[in-house]
Formats: sequence, structure tokens, C-alpha cells
Amino acid sequence: MKQHLLTLLLALLVVPAQAQCTYENKAFKGSENIHYNLYFNWKFIWLKAGTASMTTTSAPYKGKQAYRTSLVTKTSKTIDRYFRMRDTIMVYFTPELTPLYYRKGAHEGKRYYVDEVWYTYPGGKCQTSLRHLTADGEVKTQKYTYDRCVSDMLNSFQRVRNLNPRGWKEGHTVHLDIAGSEKLQPAKLIYRGKKTVKADNDQKYPCLILSYVEKEDGKDKEIVRFFVTDDQRHIPVRLDLFLRFGSAKAFLSNIK
Repeated sequence: MKQHLLTLLLALLVVPAQAQCTYENKAFKGSENIHYNLYFNWKFIWLKAGTASMTTTSAPYKGKQAYRTSLVTKTSKTIDRYFRMRDTIMVYFTPELTPLYYRKGAHEGKRYYVDEVWYTYPGGKCQTSLRHLTADGEVKTQKYTYDRCVSDMLNSFQRVRNLNPRGWKEGHTVHLDIAGSEKLQPAKLIYRGKKTVKADNDQKYPCLILSYVEKEDGKDKEIVRFFVTDDQRHIPVRLDLFLRFGSAKAFLSNIK
């Protein structure tokens, strides 16, 4: 028995990184198109400030079958006069949810920058090639190799949608390794319990509450709080965003 346990342990230790990155996808099949209304907090008042959309569809990547998810956020013309935001995040991943590519183009106020990550898996390892276009027009590139699976925020979220939360208690934590603009960012997802959420389509959804937390100056900082449907699809119904310049909320308005 001890010999069998040792053999199993060694097998787990040498499992290729790409194998560690695979998940069974039960959350979505084919295409998914979700629209949101965006609200900003302005002097204790919540103002409708724009829209957001998350679209997932089958799309080839370098000639192979893959999925593409795009998350687009934009402020309204009224809010543009005070703070203009045009953010587009796009990711590609395999049908088994293995990350392939990440791109974020962010136009926030007068600042514009682009982050890109390419994922490859040579020799069973996970290699990330990073490119960062700064707001000053400087291009920075880096390449890292890991023995474990790493991902970005949006690819990670699509994978988390396929986790089984049965038996989770409040405070249950899932640790994540996030590929950032220049270095690996340790992050975690914390289960906060359940809540019924009324969306902007006037429907109510029983939801799980998940906090996405990163380290900032050595301390935990909550970046986004997700309210996802308490079913197999785990559709994001509401998002609470904690921004550097304040806070925002996004409520589902339409889904196809």
C-alpha cells in the first residue's frame, strides 16, 4: 500500500503544466452574450454611467479549435466629460479551458495602455510571453516559465465558473496565480455566501458571492465581488468593482 501511495504521489508531482490547466467545461457551450448596465458611485448617489458586455463564442486560435471571450466596458457620453473609460479585455482558451492568449486595452481618463500575454506549454511547463505598452508609449517585454499552471483574471474567471462549490463554507479560498503586466501576481477567490440578486431585467437570481482579491503593498485588496447564479452555469449577474477612483456596480440587463 505504501508503495502504491508513493507511486501516485510521484505521478502527481510530474504531471505536465498543461494537464494542470485543463477543466471540464460545463458552464457554457457555443455562444453566450451577456449585457450589463454600469453604475458609478458619486457623492453617495449611484448614477447610471455606461454599459458592459461579456461575449463568449467558438473561435479558432492559430488554426485550432478554441473559445474567445471579450469583456467590453464603456462609459456614457455624460460621464465621459468627467472620466472617459473604454476597456476591452479579450482572451482565447482551449475547449478544456487552457489559457492561450490575453489582451487588455485600457483607455481610462487620459491614460491608455495595453497588456498582452501569450501562453505556450513547452516540455510540460507553462511559459508566458508578456508585452506591456505603457501610457508613455514605452514597450516592455518579459518571458517567464513555470512548473505550474498560471492564468490571467478573465481566463481564471471562466475556469472558476466550472468549479463545484458544493460543501463550501463562507471563507473557503481558491488560490490563483495571475499573469500580470510584468510579473506573477498571487491572487485568491473567497466564497462569501449566498444572496438573491435582482438584475436590471427585473428577474431575481439566487447567487453565490465570490470575492477576487490581490496583494497590494503586502495587503489583501478586494478588486471585484462577483454574484454568480447558483447553478451549473454560474452566470455573473452582478459585479461590484472597487476602483482606484471610487466604486462601480454592473447589473445584468440581457442575456442570450
